[in-house]
Amino acid sequence: MTKKFFITATGTGVGKTLVTASLCWQLGGENVTALKPVISGYDPDDLANDSAQILISCGREPTAAEQACISPWRYSAPLAPNMAAAREGNPVDFEQLITFCTTNRQPPTTLIEGVGGIMSPITDQHTVLDWMTALHWPVILVAGSYLGAISHTLSAVAALQAKTLAIHALIISESEGSGVSLEETAATVERFLPDFPIVKIPRLGTTESAWKETPSISWLCQDHPN
Repeated sequence: MTKKFFITATGTGVGKTLVTASLCWQLGGENVTALKPVISGYDPDDLANDSAQILISCGREPTAAEQACISPWRYSAPLAPNMAAAREGNPVDFEQLITFCTTNRQPPTTLIEGVGGIMSPITDQHTVLDWMTALHWPVILVAGSYLGAISHTLSAVAALQAKTLAIHALIISESEGSGVSLEETAATVERFLPDFPIVKIPRLGTTESAWKETPSISWLCQDHPN
């Protein structure tokens, strides 16, 4: 039976792709279907883009065709998808998005990486939270350790819980140059959320393949009831 997880974040740039690529790498790419259905700020010639990095971590060639297969809605503008689509065309069709996610599932593990934070608009009527609610898969929430991250994390958890979404894990990825301690951030979050498994990822450098250096997190996808 396929294990299914939706990887989302408290905001943009906090480590969703790092976590997705790390899981692909650690699980073995042939054992994972990893999709980044919607991407903004996309440059097909830059192999550091999220779609390319996910393919590379799965051991696949990041050709333009392969990137299109896992990311059918691609926007060059670094904006919320609904805003980028207003400039560039090809708006996200919400029903087609859900169909794409559910028909591309292959055993043993499927990972969907979202876009932006949980309340990022993907259409003029739908947010990433609506997307997750429609799928109702277990959620892996990625947060940072910057100033303000604790408030953003607790707010995101409250929003997910309001939609009865299962938070499978909370990952706190150390933010670059924030001056805020990863350990202190995690300890404070844990006091407010004592029932959640919290995983800490230290800053790994700036190389494109930093996901190869991530501490083991593959256990998050093992022996899940789904």
